Amino acid sequence: MKAPELLLPAGSLQHMRYAFAFGADAVYAGQPRYSLRVRNNDFHKLAIMEQGIREAHAAGKQFFVASNLMPHNAKIKTYMADMEHVIAMQPDALIMADPGLIMMVRERWPEMPIHLSVQANTVNYQAVRFWQSLGLTRVILSRELSLDEIEEIRQQCPDIELEVFVHGALCIAYSGRCLLSGYFNHRDPNQGTCTNACRWDYKTHASDQQDDAPQKIDFDALSAMQSQSFSDCGQQQRHPLADKIYLIEEANRPGELMPIFEDEHGTYIMNSKDLRAVQHIERLTRMGVDCLKIEGRTKSIYYVARTAQIYRKAIDDALAGRSFDPTLISQLDNLANRGYTDGFYQRHPTQEQQNYLHGYSSQLRQQFVGEVVGYDADNQRLEIDVRNHFSVGDSLEMICPEGNISFSAIQLFDQQGQAIERAAGSGHRVSLPWQQPWQGPGLLAKSLNAGT
Repeated sequence: MKAPELLLPAGSLQHMRYAFAFGADAVYAGQPRYSLRVRNNDFHKLAIMEQGIREAHAAGKQFFVASNLMPHNAKIKTYMADMEHVIAMQPDALIMADPGLIMMVRERWPEMPIHLSVQANTVNYQAVRFWQSLGLTRVILSRELSLDEIEEIRQQCPDIELEVFVHGALCIAYSGRCLLSGYFNHRDPNQGTCTNACRWDYKTHASDQQDDAPQKIDFDALSAMQSQSFSDCGQQQRHPLADKIYLIEEANRPGELMPIFEDEHGTYIMNSKDLRAVQHIERLTRMGVDCLKIEGRTKSIYYVARTAQIYRKAIDDALAGRSFDPTLISQLDNLANRGYTDGFYQRHPTQEQQNYLHGYSSQLRQQFVGEVVGYDADNQRLEIDVRNHFSVGDSLEMICPEGNISFSAIQLFDQQGQAIERAAGSGHRVSLPWQQPWQGPGLLAKSLNAGT
């Protein structure tokens, strides 16, 4: 089997460095004015983007630039002049979606590799052939495909690179086509400014309700409605509540009631669980997918490091013929997530794939508490830039490229070298004893099962 490329997001040079240190082969970063990566993006400064590309190439890695929004006329007029500087930096590929921009780049810089963005929603092999005929070198397939469909596309299109997402947030619409954020905040998801309105807290009101008291959603009733059995004549029976109109109220907009409709297929304004397809890496590798992509444009360096490390191991195990390690699933539970699903990879998902109860991320077993920023060899202490509080006696895990180490915090010291009982939280620096040889980099995580 050919080794697939492991591709990680990079919103900063620090994220890029952690991705590479923990096993990524390539990173992708957004060109803010022309991508869906406006938030948490340091690469709006061309000097930083140039440095990132230079560092990636020096490490034998690849750096892709996302230029994948659907532009309105104003951005068409400035695009080519702005791209001059980016092309001169020699990124390994541009990730693009808009046919007009692709045509402009192909005419001006025919040697520049172009990867078709997931925003183009490619779901069949004929579409792949079309884009290949235009000279594109890679197609990032839609998230809305099953494993069987991906395999058929691979068989029908053997001589073009294919890329798929294997981890990260899932959009409630065809990737990036959601209108909620634009409706509520006039911030267009396809211009890179999505506010994740699908994940906000909503309450429902019956349209004929006399009082103004918000009603909590009856999730048992919704589940029963969604799982109505087929009748003897083979027609699906509609639940009596399915024809009622309900009104939703967003937590930060009290009194603004908006209609929402429920049918036998469910409600379409709730947020999806996060994608986790680590259990499918062996099959994706065997079928010949060229690149496995992780989403996480606004995530922490801890998320980048851990997902790179875990998916790297899954890829290496698949290549070596080792059976899937189920502990990788539980390790991903340690990351902040909204619950997990394998998305559309296996057909016929149930209501369990939707996260109806909360739109925020939760950490089940671990919390990222610090980054190692220095090592005092004389005193054998690691200097920690604290991100979340932790205390003496907590169960900790040091996340390192060469392997993770679990231990208990026996001592902590402040910056003056005085013993302390607790690292107070973000903005502080502390040190802790470390008697083993230190190579770095390293990230510190706390077990949430022991200590708070």
